[in-house]
Parts: sequence; structure tokens; C-alpha cells
Amino acid sequence: MESIGDLLRQMKNSRFREQSDKLAAQLLSDPLVLELRSKHPELTDRELLTNLSKLYQYIGDRRHCDNCPGLDRCPNDFQGHYTNLVVQPSEEGTRLHERKTPCQKQLVRQHELQVRERIQSFYVDDRALNEGYNAVEIVSKDMERVPAVKQIFNYINQVKQEGLTAKGLYLVGHFGTGKTFLMSYMLHELAKVGYTGVIVYMPEFVEDLKSMLQDNSRLKQTIEIMKNTDLLVFDDIGAENLNPWVRDHVLGAILNYRMERKPTFYTSNYSMDALLQHLSFTNKDGEERYKGERLLNRIAPFVDVVSVSGENKRGGMDGI
Repeated sequence: MESIGDLLRQMKNSRFREQSDKLAAQLLSDPLVLELRSKHPELTDRELLTNLSKLYQYIGDRRHCDNCPGLDRCPNDFQGHYTNLVVQPSEEGTRLHERKTPCQKQLVRQHELQVRERIQSFYVDDRALNEGYNAVEIVSKDMERVPAVKQIFNYINQVKQEGLTAKGLYLVGHFGTGKTFLMSYMLHELAKVGYTGVIVYMPEFVEDLKSMLQDNSRLKQTIEIMKNTDLLVFDDIGAENLNPWVRDHVLGAILNYRMERKPTFYTSNYSMDALLQHLSFTNKDGEERYKGERLLNRIAPFVDVVSVSGENKRGGMDGI
């Protein structure tokens, strides 16, 4: 938008006074300025005339906002913000000050970015985390999974009202019933009220841990992130190719730290009994049931089991 100075400089000297007076009259008679004066009768003509450029910017921004073309095409000088005029007293009299104020669309976008920044994904498709969520649609998508959805909703509401406990959830069900999606929804909803979250796709995480053996600082950082996040989701546990080191020194360390402090969540195709069998066997050492039991004892007492039924919807994203 052209500044008022640019407009005035375009006028020929012989007509400068006439045109500037006309422009000032137009600004002072604008409904927005009249509204401002009615709210602040202490504003003098002199103060307004001294701040014509502020009035010009104020009116222009408000006109743009009234015909908003969308945040990405915002024509205001400071995208997503409009000029707000503040009247304040001073020793020299009433003064008019300019403030750049974020619009509602900008505030919504800022909040969305803050929510996304609170959630970290390891090997999980970001579409599951960035999808728009609608509670009614989640319930109606598949009536068979309504009991599970209600349990997730109840958990979210309880945390919002009472805060976090060390108790998490263990979602068990067949392929494609929406377990990952429901956990992503939970992370998103609780991120809105300030909780941080991490979701980890177990098969790829376990494979990537092999490369971390050569990068101790990255391994340590990854483990610390998983230890300290408010909400940790191990997605598709039981599908990974387990080895003793991952089981005993990585998962064991993470869960040993979290089990009395913060909730951990799981999605799986395995029941608890089947998961025990999985955790007890590694390709390297064969069956070590007591080690499997030791890890399961850091899982089972600290979760409520949620059975997720329904049709396999994995034609696109998991369970949507």
C-alpha cells in the first residue's frame, strides 16, 4: 500500500495545500476515525492532523481486513496483522500511538504451529499428526470402534481436568482399525493444552538404533527425548525385529525411568500374552522369558488395555 507521504509527494506544489487539506478532510471524516473520536473525545484536531499517516494506515488495514482474501494473501504491510490505534495521556497531552495487532486468523495459525511443535514424530507419517481432527467424525467413522474412541475421549478429558498420571493406554486390535490415528488425535488434543508428545514407529526405530551405535551422542539425545516427553507413544510394538540390547538397554531404560513418572502408550496387534512371547525371544539369544517378563512388568501395570475393533481401513492412512 502507498504511504501517505508518497501520495503527497506526487502532488504538484501549486496544488499541494489544496490536495493535502482534501486528503486530511477525507481521513478525519472516515467512519473509523469518527468512531475513534467518539470513544476518545479528548483527541484534538491537532493530534489527529499530526498523525495523518497513522490514520491512513489504520483505515487501509481495516478495509483490507473487512475484505480479507486469506492469511497467505494478506495485503497489509505486516502479514496477518492490522494497525490498531491506542490513545494514551502524556505530559504534553493526549497522544495517538500505533500498534500492530495479530488478526484472528494469525492467532489461530500461531496456535496451530505451537501445537505441532509440541509433538515430535519418529518414523510416523506426519499426515497422521497434521490431519484436521473432528470428534464427531471420529466417532461416526466406524461404529465398531466407538467403545475404544470413548475411552480415548475420557482419558483426554481426565488429563485436561486433573493433569497427567503415570497411567497410559495400550491399544490392541487388528491391522488398520485406527490405533495410530487415535493416538495421534490424543497427542494433538493434549498438545493444545500444553503437553509435549512423542510418537515412535517401533519397527523402523529398532532398525535405526543399529546406526546409532556409531553415534553415541545421537543415541543419548534420542533416549532422553523419549524419557522426558510428557506423552510417549510406542506405535506398533511387537512388529519390530527385537534384539537383546534394544530390549534390555534401550526400551528397558526408557520404561524404567517413565513407569512411575509419566504415561506411556502403545498400539499393537498383540495381546499382552502375545507381547510377552515376543519380548521373550530374540534372534540372538533365543527365548529368555524372565527378561521378557521384566520388560512387560514395566508396561502392563501402567496401562489400561483398550480393544480397538472395526474394519481394516488401511487403504490410505491408518484407520482414517
